[in-house]
Amino acid sequence: MRPSWFLALPLIGACATAGAKPATQAPVPSAAETTSVQRPQYSSTYRRHPSPPVVIRNATILTATGQEIAGGSILFRDGRIVSVGTTVEAPADAVVVDGTGKYVTPGIIDDHSHLGVYAAPGTDAESDGNEDTNPVTAEVWAEHSFWPQDPQIPLAIAGGITTIQALPGSANLIGGRSAILKLVPARTVQEMKFPGAPYGLKMACGENPKRVYHSRGPSTRMGNMAGYRAAFIQAEGYRQRWDKWDRTHQGDPPQRDLRLESLADVLRGKILVQNHCYRADEMAQMLDLAHEFGFRIRSFHHAVEAYKIADLLAREGTAASVWADWWGFKEEAMDGIHENAALVQAAGGRVIIHSDSPSGIQRLNQEAGKAMQAGNRAGLPVTRDQAVRWITANPAWVLGIDSIVGTLEPGKMADVVVWSTDPFSVYAKALQVYNDGWLVYDRSDPTHQPRTDFELGQVPAPGGDR
Repeated sequence: MRPSWFLALPLIGACATAGAKPATQAPVPSAAETTSVQRPQYSSTYRRHPSPPVVIRNATILTATGQEIAGGSILFRDGRIVSVGTTVEAPADAVVVDGTGKYVTPGIIDDHSHLGVYAAPGTDAESDGNEDTNPVTAEVWAEHSFWPQDPQIPLAIAGGITTIQALPGSANLIGGRSAILKLVPARTVQEMKFPGAPYGLKMACGENPKRVYHSRGPSTRMGNMAGYRAAFIQAEGYRQRWDKWDRTHQGDPPQRDLRLESLADVLRGKILVQNHCYRADEMAQMLDLAHEFGFRIRSFHHAVEAYKIADLLAREGTAASVWADWWGFKEEAMDGIHENAALVQAAGGRVIIHSDSPSGIQRLNQEAGKAMQAGNRAGLPVTRDQAVRWITANPAWVLGIDSIVGTLEPGKMADVVVWSTDPFSVYAKALQVYNDGWLVYDRSDPTHQPRTDFELGQVPAPGGDR
């Protein structure tokens, strides 16, 4: 029996702070497989929903691989894409979807979300994103705050979202581990965890930590930097002790430290750094920090001034997860421009359009469209394929899951969205959303529209009475 679910009240973005490769490659190692501990750590219990084969015919297919197929078809079965092209053979038992006049894209991935950790209705009781008790709280994990019944989630699903990175907030220098989640109805966060996905580590620059900890320290940007360095110096020693014990197994193993365990796995390359940072000068400083300690920053989030160092980001291989047009709400966010994404793209950088908002996540396709058009108006051409990558293939790379999702290719997980029209149009609506081949949302069928317990007694049941 399908769980009842979901309706939502939009909130303001939490970070303001209370906060393609073939799928046959080896899977990304899970950061839970730390060498600092040999027992299971909150493993994913996600299981694919059984579903029939599906073929979508005669649609415009944006594959996010550089290929746009007019009058194309896509077949998926057992949760995997089987074939994509103008001529696709389908089994007799396949569900046939008429894509005439419609568009098909990969499922949208939001690499910066606070769904579940800042749940509706937005009271203090649901504010679980910032453990603002210490500037460094690498020991906390977002999944241990995540509420699967957050009524904001079904609205995101209806916007074509299939995967999110749920992050801690940005009060701290180091805020804790992220959770990579399949956006499907579930009773527990473990049932949503993307199998094999590496953890991310949330870090934050600038105004937020120095404001939150002003009376306790750090109270300046130089204090912020000293705090990062002190934490990673400790982590270096911890990693060395554990790595030595793993090689020799001589004596008792070192005592576990949850904070240093996360940071040590950053140094080992198992946890991907997701860095909240607005100003160009601070992003450059954080890259220097990463060089000092031998880790890499996967993406700068918000990155309002990324355009000022677009060449540096491209050279470092660090992505920029940005908004289309949200800035100016605090001093470090003042110098935004509409062409930010296009300028980073033009320099050879990797662009992501993210939300940081339970309302923005419902229209990431339109946000990408705005950023694309801003570039085109400025003489920085952005193709439709490049723009769709901003919300599919590129965030998949940031999360370390691009070998299995983010593009429409044979062997990839069947995360597929059918759109009513060009997805970058303000009139576009997600008509169907398939997650791992399962029809999780259908705009024309109330029985495939996830609902929340909050709706009981308030909204008519699918196809019938209250």
